[in-house]
Amino acid sequence: MKIHLLAVGQKMPDWVAHGYTEYSRRMPREAPLLLTEIRADKRVPGKTAQQFMAAESERILSAIPPQSLVWALDEHGTQPDTLQLADWLRDALQSGQDLCLIIGGPDGLDPAVKAHAKRLVGLSRMTLPHPLVRIVVAEQLYRAMSIIHHHPYHRE
Repeated sequence: MKIHLLAVGQKMPDWVAHGYTEYSRRMPREAPLLLTEIRADKRVPGKTAQQFMAAESERILSAIPPQSLVWALDEHGTQPDTLQLADWLRDALQSGQDLCLIIGGPDGLDPAVKAHAKRLVGLSRMTLPHPLVRIVVAEQLYRAMSIIHHHPYHRE
């Protein structure tokens, strides 16, 4: 199983790349975490947030690997605790499908992308900058895998 992270936005600051890489490299060989950056539309006056999201949704949907189980990060999604996330990830691993998680851009995700997702996942009720979300998702996936493999990284 591969875990694909599709994230709107390119050319992230070094701290984002370092944080993401730190956790993605810790993932086990049987579940590597692979990042695909999706080009964001340049924010220009006269275009609405919906127009930006619609344009980005075409690129997102075309980047989803075939036959993947899709989870979209959304502020209104179900907010699992870490153990619940580990259960969800264990189920995904057992399905035999690749898992694809999607992080939207500054305006969020178009309804078409959300409709394509099997699960909407919320990280927090607080607003988080989307570059930071890459790091949080990578760390939580690593933590969930450590729970699945009984590794001492996670402490209860």
